[in-house]
Amino acid sequence: MAKEDLLTLDGLVEEVLPDGRFRVKLENEHRVIVYTAGKMRKFRIRTLVGDRVQVEMSAYDMEKGRLVYRERVASTGPSQRRAGFRR
Repeated sequence: MAKEDLLTLDGLVEEVLPDGRFRVKLENEHRVIVYTAGKMRKFRIRTLVGDRVQVEMSAYDMEKGRLVYRERVASTGPSQRRAGFRR
């Protein structure tokens, strides 16, 4: 199966698991375990419980998938940020 044959589904993050994995509830009410895609790890895109995400899945294994996109939410502004945080 080629990379172009992947299914892309929308879902909601239900639980954060160790090692960059998540339990996601898809729009069709199925629950799957997904891992974070390499680009999301590279650019340190954080995913939390309640985030809307897009998941790529193979037609051969409908229990696992790859988290490829986290939908953007409206920015909270400077008052919501942690005060005094420095790296």
